[in-house]
Amino acid sequence: MAGTTRDVVIAAGSLEALPAVLTRTAPAETYVMVADDNTWAAAGRRVAAILEAARIGLAEPIVMSGYPRVKPSAEQSRDLARRLRAGRLLPIAIGSGVINDLVKHAAGQAETPYVCAPTAASMDGYAASGAALREGGFKRTLACAAPVAIVADLEVIAEAPAIMAAWGYGDLAGKLVAGVDWIVADALGEESLNAGPFAMVQDHLDDWLGNPAAIRAGDRTALGGLMRGLVMSGLAMQAHGNSRPASGSDHQFAHLWEMEEVAVDGEPVSHGACVGVGCLSMLAAYEWLQWQDVGAINPARLAERAPSLSALRADVQASFPLSFMAANAAVETAAKAASPAQVERRLRALRDNWPEILRYLRKRLPRAATVRQWLDAVGAPSRAGAVGVPLEKHATDYARARLIRRRYTGLDLLHDLGWLDRAVADLFAAGGFWGPARDAAPVDRSMQGGKA
Repeated sequence: MAGTTRDVVIAAGSLEALPAVLTRTAPAETYVMVADDNTWAAAGRRVAAILEAARIGLAEPIVMSGYPRVKPSAEQSRDLARRLRAGRLLPIAIGSGVINDLVKHAAGQAETPYVCAPTAASMDGYAASGAALREGGFKRTLACAAPVAIVADLEVIAEAPAIMAAWGYGDLAGKLVAGVDWIVADALGEESLNAGPFAMVQDHLDDWLGNPAAIRAGDRTALGGLMRGLVMSGLAMQAHGNSRPASGSDHQFAHLWEMEEVAVDGEPVSHGACVGVGCLSMLAAYEWLQWQDVGAINPARLAERAPSLSALRADVQASFPLSFMAANAAVETAAKAASPAQVERRLRALRDNWPEILRYLRKRLPRAATVRQWLDAVGAPSRAGAVGVPLEKHATDYARARLIRRRYTGLDLLHDLGWLDRAVADLFAAGGFWGPARDAAPVDRSMQGGKA
């Protein structure tokens, strides 16, 4: 199970349980609530009243301000850490993604545990180790421990803007792709499946994603499922020791776009919105793969085309004009560079295991068009243009997304096969999933007839 988080309460009215949770999980002389202007109004005042009534020692709350919202700055987190150390304070994060990450990192720097009271079902990072903060000009994940306790009041979460739950839904939908990416990596001998953390995410994913319209309407039961899925994803990452249970090629699109600071009407696009579109991108690619004759491949011949390390470095330089992105991609790409012998081994394993992989794809993965309908129903972006990514760039980004992370995913599989460019061309052709006729006929006509 999880290594750090020992107490999770997700229910309507659960803020009332906070004093008891603090006493049994995070005892301290003095606590400090950390919020922003919006989350202080949403839950901070009520939490303060509950803790004061229980005679819990509280310092003056720290309420951050920022326009149009507080930024996830590592510098601001270090300032917060200094305040925590100086006052010997145990922080309670009252908020969603940014507040949670700022407090998580600050608590780590101050060498104190922390407790989280989420105010929106907007992302899976509440229970995850590491904080996504901007440092040195771009966002990176900084090592730090997850909260020791999470108390999520569904009444508070239901009052958050509906778009925030849509972001969380997109983040959770990405686990569909993360699961199959891990199945593929395991079958090809690249990264063994860890059955426990895998099951923590995958076993109930259909239920958590099953009622997007109710989530959009603020239904407490549906929101509870979404919140449990997001928290469980973080707990699975804790249990496994890294993000493999919850992050695959879907996140590679999202990380690429976030590093490039994609925006709509001048506002940065949320992580969950990007993951949702990344999820669709890879569901469509895996659906395309199901229609190919994988059993007839010649591994030795395909392996002869494996690019050299110098060729990969040249590809990175051509793909990333921003120097910090090129430097990061060069390191990640070099880490997973494979010799022809390694590629041949992987492709032989693919050919031998393809019937089992295909059964998994057809049994466990919904169609891309179906998940697009789910995202539409919950109010989340379901096309790259809706997250500020033009169609031509989206097509190019399949190859670029592969280069930014060393983790073996479906993007690497298509690359090993020499089919990545062909898959993208088909998906973006007229009538393809992302093609010019997608609004009139959003499903690739070559895929009509469904799954076996």
